[in-house]
Amino acid sequence: MPASKHSPKTARRKAAGGAATMSRPSAREALAPYHRKRDFKKTPEPRTGGKSASGTLSFVVQKHHASRLHYDFRLELDGTLKSWAVPKGPCLDPTVKRMAVHVEDHPVSYASFEGTIPPKQYGAGTVIVWDRGEWAAEGDARKALAEGKLKFELRGDKLKGHWTLVRMRGNGEKQEPWLLIKERDAEARPLADYDIVEALPDSVLTGRDVDDPPHITYGKPAPAEKKDKEKAPAARRKAAAKSTEAPGRKAALPVALAPQLATLASAPPADPDDWIYELKFDGYRLLTRIDGDKIQCITRNGHDWTAKLPKLAKALAKLPTRSAWLDGEIVVDGEKGAPDFQALQNAFDSGATASIVYWLFDAPFLDGRDLRDLPVEERRAQLAGLLGEKAPEALRLSEAFEASPRDLLASSAHLGFEGIIGKRKGSGYVSRRSPNWVKLKNQRRQEFVIGGYTAPQGSRSGFGSLLLGVYDDEGALQYCGNVGTGFDATRLADIKAKLDKQRTDACPFETRPTGVKAQWVKPALVCEVSFGEWTREGRIRHSVFQGLRADKPARQIRRETAEVPELAPASTATRTGQGATKPMTQRITNADRVIDKQSGTTKGELAAFYHQVAELILPHLKGRPVSLVRAPEGVGGELFFQKHLKQDELPGVKLLDPALDPGHEPLLQIDTERGLMSAAQMNVIELHTWNATSSAIGKPDRMTFDLDPGEGVAWARMQEAALLVQTLLTELGLPAFLKTSGGKGLHVVVPIRRHYDWDTVKGFSQAVVQHLADTIPDRFVAKSGPRNRVGKIFVDYLRNGFGATTVSAWSARSRPGLGVSVPLAWDELPTLTSASQWTVRNIGRRVPTGNKPWEGMEKSRKSIGAAMKMLGYAPE
Repeated sequence: MPASKHSPKTARRKAAGGAATMSRPSAREALAPYHRKRDFKKTPEPRTGGKSASGTLSFVVQKHHASRLHYDFRLELDGTLKSWAVPKGPCLDPTVKRMAVHVEDHPVSYASFEGTIPPKQYGAGTVIVWDRGEWAAEGDARKALAEGKLKFELRGDKLKGHWTLVRMRGNGEKQEPWLLIKERDAEARPLADYDIVEALPDSVLTGRDVDDPPHITYGKPAPAEKKDKEKAPAARRKAAAKSTEAPGRKAALPVALAPQLATLASAPPADPDDWIYELKFDGYRLLTRIDGDKIQCITRNGHDWTAKLPKLAKALAKLPTRSAWLDGEIVVDGEKGAPDFQALQNAFDSGATASIVYWLFDAPFLDGRDLRDLPVEERRAQLAGLLGEKAPEALRLSEAFEASPRDLLASSAHLGFEGIIGKRKGSGYVSRRSPNWVKLKNQRRQEFVIGGYTAPQGSRSGFGSLLLGVYDDEGALQYCGNVGTGFDATRLADIKAKLDKQRTDACPFETRPTGVKAQWVKPALVCEVSFGEWTREGRIRHSVFQGLRADKPARQIRRETAEVPELAPASTATRTGQGATKPMTQRITNADRVIDKQSGTTKGELAAFYHQVAELILPHLKGRPVSLVRAPEGVGGELFFQKHLKQDELPGVKLLDPALDPGHEPLLQIDTERGLMSAAQMNVIELHTWNATSSAIGKPDRMTFDLDPGEGVAWARMQEAALLVQTLLTELGLPAFLKTSGGKGLHVVVPIRRHYDWDTVKGFSQAVVQHLADTIPDRFVAKSGPRNRVGKIFVDYLRNGFGATTVSAWSARSRPGLGVSVPLAWDELPTLTSASQWTVRNIGRRVPTGNKPWEGMEKSRKSIGAAMKMLGYAPE
């Protein structure tokens, strides 16, 4: 990126000046390949015609089960649909790039086509309209397509936000390979949390999936569902009008809604007063959408099961609401009153679902209001009011308990329940897995993918055992052992019949299990299994089959890992390592005093946090001068930035030789946990360190670039800015390490050899920042001050001067929420949601990763001499 090479500005000029002008054939000429491939006497596909409303351009995504299932992505332009075949379908994760093969243009009328293309015809198979809507290009669409990079916005029923199509360099393929990529915006979601093609598989026109019978009649576009014009029942109108100050904000009822998922916890949260608890039901998660008289029962992955649950749909229709999204779990009660998972399966298998009851526990939308930002207690109150004292028989309110979670867990086990769910008081509703909901189980239990089975032995019929697996982060199925108990004769026969339909000669596991003689099956069936433990080899022991699961797709099955529990109160806090527990010996006064009103965090909890991360933060503090940020009044109160102390004012905090900073009181250094905890007792929230060690204070051993966003800078811009800084440093031959600031920004740290003094290092870091500002002036500024960086990012190089400090890795921040500065690997940056993603309260989820992202820092140190020459910087 140095100016003498290829800067982004230069690259943009070249791209603008050298762009080819895209020829514009007529629609008739563009459709010639489409016509040549089809016999319209046999195929129901439209021959030609169709146009969008004036001033708009349409897009459509069609799910097409031909020889292989794929998705056809089409954008209207110049009278035709420009088309790409996307084998795996669109993905909302910006880090996932989906292959898109450029194919022939299609007529605009094709956007409404649903039907079955007959055998022996081009593209033979069934087509449904998976999504449709309008699209708008950023800039000149024709020029962008010619250059091979089209940025655009989608406004569909399922796909929204900003996207990019990028042409790849081909290797002689007949059809151009492109990539379809989701941009980072409010509509982006990690694939691990939400796979939209799995969650929403059906047609936006008919609600059918591509393989659902009966097949759509040849040649006739599927009619859109007619809007129900009948008025809502009087009871609903009355309920809707009863309050003029309803809670939540006004909002249209969304077409789709993904559920909030709970995080598996290894132990109850340590702050029980901040949580409510519900029983964990052994059933199927179900969301229901009420829109006038139309009732829909939707599984957690977006499948419409309304037709399977007619009695339940009738019960929901009796509720006094005109519109709602409700969340809960459907179960069948067993003989002892607890849910019976096998009985639930049998109900669906036999088509006799009248015995199913629906335990409701949340109401994200109700009567034209979006309640997701309200506290969970308020949403529950609204739900209770909706159900009333005499709810329909099939509908029940999941009771909330404010009691000891350990006592509740023991009681749930006695009653035959799977466990309990904890929900943090005051938390909102989010459509992803969240630490604000935790699940605590009485035994280890999770879903597995069935990859094969062994032959039965003795008098047993069907099969001997099922071979189980889970998918890893790379998408490979890993073998996890088998299960051979928990089956009766009926189950064996039923499961064997399903297995026979999936038989294959290919082993689906990445590594073929040794010593196992098995019949392999396609990894399509999912089962739930309870077990005693995981072995070091990743196998389960003492497993018992619980049932098949029809509500979860195989590709989403991962090994469940229990998170580190929430911090304990300071009076009893312990730090848990690999099997060892170390009590906190420091006495914390006023431990119950709230120091952050936003999160409710107390002084004791902050001390417990520093006790928990002591082994992680001390390597960053040892041997360096440290400055302390004290907040006696808590977050929002007056702060004291302290670089000096009196002798023995803080036990364990070392006073350095006054000669290191002539004319001032001794600098401070914290090398031990005792010093860290003394600081916590004295209301220290933040710890800041120098860029040099105390033993060589005259020559820095690192540079820090603090990316500070101005007003109006979106988080996606911050992520891109960090990558641009990394790119420049890499071109200069310098290593770069990343961490969150715990506030609004990101820190890029460069380990260097101690060859230069402070003025040289600071001057060079300023030159780096000035180069960024000169090269990409629409992103970066080199001057501090709020007015200078509105809509831009100031990369603060002032951290590199003598006496300047930067917040240490693993330090908390004295900001609302108490964010934490955490080391990151660069490949984690795309999934980061904010600079304060980790806080004092949720840091337990990050502790196991520790300092691993920075493991190679010491060995990567380099002199900045060559980089200074490359950038053209000469120290004075």
